[in-house]
Amino acid sequence: MDLKDRLLGNTHKYVPSRGQIYTGSPASATEYLKQGILHLEHLKNHIDLQPDDNVLDIGSGVGRSAIALSSYLNENGSYDGFDVVKQGVDWCNNGLGKDFSNFNFKYVPIFNDLYNTSELKATEFQFPYEDLSFSKVFSVSLFTHMQIEEIQHYFHEIYRILKHGGQCFSTFFFYDETDETHIANLKDFGFPYKKDDYRLMNEDVKSGNIAIHKTKIKQMLQQSNLELVTIVDGYWKGQNADNSKIEYQDILVFKKA
Repeated sequence: MDLKDRLLGNTHKYVPSRGQIYTGSPASATEYLKQGILHLEHLKNHIDLQPDDNVLDIGSGVGRSAIALSSYLNENGSYDGFDVVKQGVDWCNNGLGKDFSNFNFKYVPIFNDLYNTSELKATEFQFPYEDLSFSKVFSVSLFTHMQIEEIQHYFHEIYRILKHGGQCFSTFFFYDETDETHIANLKDFGFPYKKDDYRLMNEDVKSGNIAIHKTKIKQMLQQSNLELVTIVDGYWKGQNADNSKIEYQDILVFKKA
């Protein structure tokens, strides 16, 4: 497929080959760029991203979102991203990082049973940035692969590095009493394992998909002194398969007062 992309011209200097893409679905350069542009539109629409914002991307991958932001942020803005996969960070630093002095990518060796065997736990990890460093923070398909206590710790860290009035955009899988039975029995994307206020897709993979009760996530935000702005349902549950909903996963927007 990589050879076909090259022959058809479906390549881009900042987009790795399909075999190197581990975030989202492997895609041609054209498809991959479209995914990043969609993320940029989400950030503009939901957290009012401005060209001069200082932005943190938690789980920057191989630059899917960063590519789009490189054509939007100006010289007064900045982008920082970190990821647990060194290959992705190296790719970004050798491309975007070289061409844009205000784009920086860091490798963080945090244990993840899908990507990294380091001993550093997510619950012990301090984001490598000073307090009050960022006006906007975002993560896409990150918290869907983390445990409750890890998410809570990241919320604490987001509060620490956010400027007052700063906002965060993130994606999750949420449910409530009205659709819990439905998601437990979904054939292709179900969460059959019930826990305390959350459900798992696979009990044996700690970094596998997690769905969280909406009441629980609100409590977690409060514990980190963060304010809920909105929850926007995605179309992953499939009850009303409607691709006009802007995101497959559910969107959570919150802020620091």
